[in-house]
Amino acid sequence: MRHYCYNWIENWCKENGWTDLFVVNREEYWAFPPFAVMPMPIPNQVLRIVKQQYGFSPDERRWCSIAVGATIVASVVSYWLQCPMPLVAAFALGAVTVAQLEIED
Repeated sequence: MRHYCYNWIENWCKENGWTDLFVVNREEYWAFPPFAVMPMPIPNQVLRIVKQQYGFSPDERRWCSIAVGATIVASVVSYWLQCPMPLVAAFALGAVTVAQLEIED
């Protein structure tokens, strides 16, 4: 799951004079600082500020929507079948989603 949208980081780079943004790993953004000849990673503090400013990324919204939808469907199916197992599966999906939302530094 991507926690940051590429456009958010790109906009920050344009505003602060960083150039040639590229992604090394899934969540590691690098660019050339102003007047530099060597790329550097975008600082984690900046990524946190950008995340706080924009909120959930499209991937995070999608995961949360799927988890909520699955919970609603599981509630109806669980009531209809008189069986708690669909709710257990929805709980497991929700737990995985919440774990994926955690940002690693």
